[in-house]
Amino acid sequence: MIEFLTTHNLMGLTIGITTFVVIGLFHPIVIKAEYYLGTKCWWMFLVLGAFFAALSLIIKEIFLSTVMGVVAFSCFWSILEIFEQTRRVGKGWFPANPKRVKKENKVNYCFFHKQAHKTNDKAAAPIQKYRIDEKS
Repeated sequence: MIEFLTTHNLMGLTIGITTFVVIGLFHPIVIKAEYYLGTKCWWMFLVLGAFFAALSLIIKEIFLSTVMGVVAFSCFWSILEIFEQTRRVGKGWFPANPKRVKKENKVNYCFFHKQAHKTNDKAAAPIQKYRIDEKS
C-alpha cells in the first residue's frame, strides 16, 4: 500500500483525508464524554494521547506513524475541548445530562478562561429544567 501511495504521489492526500476523519471522529467522542463523564475524564485523553505519541515514535512506517501522531494530538486537543464543551452546555448549546446536574450554588471553574462560573447564572439557565427538587 505504501509503495502505491508513494509511487502515485498520494501519500500527502491520504494523510490529509485520514487526519480529517480522525478529527471528525473526535468531535462526537468529546461531546459524549462530557455528557456521560463530565470534565473528570480529561486524564483519559492525556493517557491515550501519551500512548499514541509513544506509538508514533516506535512505528517505523511513515503513514502509520503519522496517523498515530494525529490521533495523539487529537487526544491532547480534546482535553481543552472537554472543558469548552462544559461551557457550551452551560450556555444551552448542548443538552446537559440530567443525572449529572450540579447543585444550584456550586461553582464550575473553567480552566481555559481561568474564571469561575456559577451554575445558577444566566448562561446556565437552560439546564435549570433538569434540576430535581429535593422534596420529591
